[in-house]
Amino acid sequence: MPRPIRAAISAGALAHNLRVARDHAGGASIWAVIKANAYGHGLERAARAFDAADGFAVLDFQEAARLRVAGSTKPILMLEGVFKPLDVPLLHKYALTPVIHNAAQVEMLRAGDLPGAIDVYVKVNSGMNRLGFAPENFGANYQVLREHPRVKTLTLMTHFADADGATGVKAQLEWFSEMTKSFAGPRSAANSAALLRFPETRADWVRPGIMLYGCSPFADRPADAFGLKPAMTLNSELIATQHLRPGERVGYGFSYEASGELTIGIVACGYADGYPRHAPVGTPVLVNGKRTRIVGRVSMDMITVDISGIPEAGIGTPVTLWGEGLSADEVAAAAGTLSYELLCALAPRVPVAEVS
Repeated sequence: MPRPIRAAISAGALAHNLRVARDHAGGASIWAVIKANAYGHGLERAARAFDAADGFAVLDFQEAARLRVAGSTKPILMLEGVFKPLDVPLLHKYALTPVIHNAAQVEMLRAGDLPGAIDVYVKVNSGMNRLGFAPENFGANYQVLREHPRVKTLTLMTHFADADGATGVKAQLEWFSEMTKSFAGPRSAANSAALLRFPETRADWVRPGIMLYGCSPFADRPADAFGLKPAMTLNSELIATQHLRPGERVGYGFSYEASGELTIGIVACGYADGYPRHAPVGTPVLVNGKRTRIVGRVSMDMITVDISGIPEAGIGTPVTLWGEGLSADEVAAAAGTLSYELLCALAPRVPVAEVS
């Protein structure tokens, strides 16, 4: 028999969350962001669940090819564009829309072997200072793309740095609008946080990511406040129990010492399964549906949890690490990280089952 750890992915929750995004999008079209193996949920599985999306946004050409092999005919947005000249012919082969964000990519398109027409996104750096054209080189590169005989349409795009924070989007949105006011074409700006918080960012295409998987982009507002449902639930079981006397310690480094009588359960889950190694004592977990906490250090294959208040717990008792009943956002916050990282870090060795 395999280890008891497994992840359940709810296709119904994924589809539901897309509907929530659609409700917030108004008349804008939706790119469902399914990069990073759909945030750990499975690329093809997510594509099926997001069939009502207007297109898919991915990062690399392998992901795009997998979608086409799986039968998807929807538009596919390549969020980082082309990486090498050899990528250029693939844009037409797989009917892909690249995000062009620097002059080197413009030159690759100009000089490359592009056998047929494609749509192109042009990314503007509105202040995040990662990808995108600055004001002094945007216009000239836009013009080269507009005159390219194989480019059908140009969509203007930017990305917000703090749509989930105190700064918001006002300055970036104004800068983007001012920088592109003389250029024709559709616009795309909103990520999950902007879509939920700033309706003025909808434009023509929105790009929701984390919200589609049932997590919140905000530290101070839970996902269920927006009607979102967790799509991934990571479950395991207790595989052993131990009783500690006062002063006894547990785990590597003896990092936790019992201050009194304490019963602990050992869970078949560790950092090799994708659980955050740096999760501290007190990180929440559900044992038999009851809330308790981690004690001791997370190890490669096991974590230890306090089951003193759960007398029925024993070998084989079910454990929920995150998901249904315990938000990945809360677990991530306790571990000093983000739910994005938890979901994406799900290890290949964890069996995954699709549920309704």
